[in-house]
Amino acid sequence: MARMMKAQVVESPNNMVLKEVPVPEINDDEVLIKVKYCGICGSDWSIYTGKYAADQLPLITGHEIFGVIEEVGQNAKGIKKGDRVAVDICLTCGTCYFCRRGDGLLCESFTQLGIHTDGGFTEYVKAPWKNIYHIPDSMDDYTATFVEPLTATLQASKKMDARIGSSCVVIGCGLGVVHALLAKLRGCAPVILVGDSELRLNMAKEMGIDYTINIKEVDDPIAEVKRLTGGVGADYAIEAVGHHSTYEQAFAMLRRGGKLEAFGVCATDDLMQLAPYDFVLGEKKVSGSCAGIGNDWGDAIRLLEYKRIDPKPMISMVVPLEELEDALKELRTNPNLFKVLVSPEIKERVVF
Repeated sequence: MARMMKAQVVESPNNMVLKEVPVPEINDDEVLIKVKYCGICGSDWSIYTGKYAADQLPLITGHEIFGVIEEVGQNAKGIKKGDRVAVDICLTCGTCYFCRRGDGLLCESFTQLGIHTDGGFTEYVKAPWKNIYHIPDSMDDYTATFVEPLTATLQASKKMDARIGSSCVVIGCGLGVVHALLAKLRGCAPVILVGDSELRLNMAKEMGIDYTINIKEVDDPIAEVKRLTGGVGADYAIEAVGHHSTYEQAFAMLRRGGKLEAFGVCATDDLMQLAPYDFVLGEKKVSGSCAGIGNDWGDAIRLLEYKRIDPKPMISMVVPLEELEDALKELRTNPNLFKVLVSPEIKERVVF
């Protein structure tokens, strides 16, 4: 008889069901992970509401996974039961045109744990053993849960490739806060964060971000960015919201010759308007980034291990698995919440 586990399953849009499902069976190239914590991401809300990956339902979502190895496939190397691990959620074929070029994020059969296949809002999740990254003993469990979101922002930071002393503006104060912290770490000056959450903007200031712009209080954020950059605009801009209006705004905040790093995921039918003139005579540039992969995971773990980034001030609360649906809704309505973790091992929420 199959072993059973608790899981939150998105059966259909806006319909999440806590149910008993079989514990995943692993093959020789996989490991089984006992989930300790799984962070809630904005994409989890998009899947829950049917705005993204609706064709994958029913699905166990959750991709910001930290856990402990429970079972190890025969072909796995350097992994044993009890190891504390994070999971590279990107699943690639390794043989298509893009994979052979080293562009795994463009894999023709690209999928991700918790987005296209069952993820971490449950008690156990399986993954390829080659996607496993060990967590140092010195790192606490809460910090370890932040490895996945840091890899995504880190990949964008690498592609942006900002020069020391360059100005950088970030729109969005969710993962945008992390983008801003990485920009500061790379030597950008000044770093400007634009958003609508007073709590998150104040937190960013306390963490060392040079300037914050609250769009609820500033009539013209574009003009304010230009004022803060000596009238020319920012050298670099990062869009971390995911809407055509904020993409257009970010592009307008750039100086001539500046670069926009596209990170926020829009609806597939959400289109922005940009003038070709700005690309040709203005020499503005755009690049995109959707996730972290490969070396990004090791790099993110080192940044957290050596406390170059400290995510703990961003964690608002931890909720039991049973309260996941409530927490998803609270994140949309409570401006005082930032990062929320889910644990299948606790019975009552922990608020920080």
